[in-house]
Amino acid sequence: MRNILFVLTFFIGTLGFSQELNCDVVVNAQFTGNENFPIFKTLEKQLKEFINNTKWTDKTFLSQEKIDCSMVINVSNYSGETFQATLQVQSSRPVYGSSYSTPVYNFNDKDFTFKYLEYQNLIFNPTQFQSNLVSVLAFHVYMVLALDADSFAPNGGDEYLKQAQTITNYSQQGNFEGWKLEDGLQSRFVLIDNLLSPTFKEYRNVLNVYHIEGLDVMNENPKEGKTKIADVLKQFQIMNRRRPNSFLQRTFFDAKADEISQIFSDGPNVNIASLKEILQRVAPMHSSKWNAMKF
Repeated sequence: MRNILFVLTFFIGTLGFSQELNCDVVVNAQFTGNENFPIFKTLEKQLKEFINNTKWTDKTFLSQEKIDCSMVINVSNYSGETFQATLQVQSSRPVYGSSYSTPVYNFNDKDFTFKYLEYQNLIFNPTQFQSNLVSVLAFHVYMVLALDADSFAPNGGDEYLKQAQTITNYSQQGNFEGWKLEDGLQSRFVLIDNLLSPTFKEYRNVLNVYHIEGLDVMNENPKEGKTKIADVLKQFQIMNRRRPNSFLQRTFFDAKADEISQIFSDGPNVNIASLKEILQRVAPMHSSKWNAMKF
């Protein structure tokens, strides 16, 4: 009887929980001229199952707590088992008291070359290199997990950032681009190095306060939320003085520029004169959006 109860309890319990991500994966091969080849659909299906069915953390996620994200792989060329592509990764999280989802992570990974044989097993090992395909996807999974956790708690993503760094370190043995310092200023190496560096400590604090004390209170007190967002964004001025126009800073505004412009173009008035000046200085590539802000 006890065994039956245990099995029932376990079964009921597992029904209420799921893996961490709700990730939409698209493999776009139109640039190859062979987008209808079965291998691309097989790859897409396998990657979707791999990302959504792998247990990435030791935490329990309710089905409604799964993180919404997407990965779009644009294959530009392939020969045999070698694929050349780019990878666009985006994630979002819900805003308290609303039906709105806010973008959190937006990264265009331009150094994505991998080997793949149709129906090959995709297995993630947290301490050992398996393939560049698995490493790149796992790296971005942990970036999604880390920044989502940071948006809910101060430095909440520490353990996930450390895992992303571990993946970066052991993946260097594969001799694929994106994992080393010399691979450029917009690589996976630079991204994780910056996030863990005291030089950019304001970034993660901005991410947390922006969401918890800003967006998440706007439904009940929009003026208070807008004021908090305006105040915390000014911290980028400190970071920008230390390292002007950093890649990490650009990743934030790639994800948030449209949203920030919309927040300060409607609703209760908040004094943003100094904020607009700072945004023009730290994120000039979005100047048209900052000019549109009126409140």
